[in-house]
Amino acid sequence: MQPSNFDLFAEHEPEQQPRREQIGEQSWLLRGFALGVIDQLLPALNTVLAEAPLRHMVTPGGFSMSVGTSSCGELGWITDRSGYRYSSVDPLSGLPWPRMPSVFAELAHAAAEAAGFAAFDADSCLINRYVPGAKMSLHQDKDENAYSAPIVSLSLGLPAMFLFGGFKRRDKQQKIPLLHGDMVVWGGVDRLRFHGVLPIKQGRHPRLGEQRINLTFRVAG
Repeated sequence: MQPSNFDLFAEHEPEQQPRREQIGEQSWLLRGFALGVIDQLLPALNTVLAEAPLRHMVTPGGFSMSVGTSSCGELGWITDRSGYRYSSVDPLSGLPWPRMPSVFAELAHAAAEAAGFAAFDADSCLINRYVPGAKMSLHQDKDENAYSAPIVSLSLGLPAMFLFGGFKRRDKQQKIPLLHGDMVVWGGVDRLRFHGVLPIKQGRHPRLGEQRINLTFRVAG
């Protein structure tokens, strides 16, 4: 299992002016949107991961995921040999997932609103930890009970190349570089677009070290 602690006392990231870039009909890249709350967000993340440590889950096909995962909120996403699903209980501890920190919920709500989706109240936050070489294959987020709410994604730490495709796996994909503090929101007609992450390149972020953390907020129940 990978350690979850971050160096919260390292030098701060350079100033980055938030800006909004449209990447689909109802999809937006919010550059630097989370930078203003990083000092509140990282300690809250450490608290969640102390209660629900990262683990490498196994897919229905029997493959161990290259990313370490955890969750917080009312529901957590899990995978094992029986399939993909949401659960109110952390299978590692047998206890409910940690409560979603208020800074998480408020940031996700604000990002969704900035992208044109009002009244977004996430009940699930999936936490993925990427080390250099880890990736996420193209997939659709379709394990939720309804698709009326958008997906809200936050990048922390090392840069990533985000693949944002169409509605079929073979459709052409945009390659979008994501930096620390960037957020992506997609919903409405774009809700079921395929997306993924290319293997993370070697590097060291001044605050998070040799890792990328991705928080994905959803309405799952």
